[in-house]
Amino acid sequence: MKLSIIIPCYNEEATLASALDAVMAVNMPKEIIIVDDGSTDRTLDIARQYERFDDVKIIALPQNQGKGYAIREALNRVSGDIVIIQDADLEYDPKQIPAIVEPIIRGEADVVYGSRFLGSIQGMRLPNLIANRILAFLASLLFRVRITDEATCYKAFGVETIKALDLKCKRFEFCPEVTAKLLKRRTKILEVPISYVGRTAAQGKKITWMDGLEAIWTLIKYRFRD
Repeated sequence: MKLSIIIPCYNEEATLASALDAVMAVNMPKEIIIVDDGSTDRTLDIARQYERFDDVKIIALPQNQGKGYAIREALNRVSGDIVIIQDADLEYDPKQIPAIVEPIIRGEADVVYGSRFLGSIQGMRLPNLIANRILAFLASLLFRVRITDEATCYKAFGVETIKALDLKCKRFEFCPEVTAKLLKRRTKILEVPISYVGRTAAQGKKITWMDGLEAIWTLIKYRFRD
C-alpha cells in the first residue's frame, strides 16, 4: 500500500527541513505532499529544495488560507491508499507513522488516531491540556463513543473514507469536522498511543483559544446537521 503524507505549513522555516528529512526516512512506499499556505518567510524556498525527489509534490497557495484549506487542497492531489497528516513543527515524530497506519494496512481499521493521552506528553501548556480534554470529552459525549484525543494531528485514513466526507474546513476546525463526520457515519476510530513534545507560541505555535471555541462549535454543529 502507498501512503500519502500531507504536510500543511505556514511560516515553518525553522523546522521544515528537519521535518521533511524525518518524513522521507519513513521506510514505506509513500508520497509527500507539502502545502505552503502563503508563507511570508523561507518555508516555500526550503520546500522547493525537496522538489527534486520523485515522491515529493508541492502546492504553493498564493495567500494564507488556513490548515484545513491546505489539507483539502492536498486531498485533491493524493495518489496513495492511505492518508496521514504530519505537522511541520515536529511536535509529532514521523518515526511513529508506521505504527499508526499499520492497523489500516492489516485491514483492522479504516481510520486511526494517534492518541497523546494513551502515550506520553511533554511540554503541553495547561490551557492546551484542558482544551484537549474538553474536546475529547465532548466528542465522546455527543457521539456516544470513547475518544481520548480528538485534536491529535496524527489522523490516518483510507483514502476513499477521507475523500467521501465533503470537508468544508478552512482553519484548525479540520480535526473536529473530520471527527464529527466520521462518527456520524458510525465509522470506527481506532486509537493507538503516540508521544508528543509541544512547542510554545514563541517557537511558532499558532493555535489559540479562539480556535478551541471554534472546535467546540464545529463538533456540536456537525452532530446536529449534515
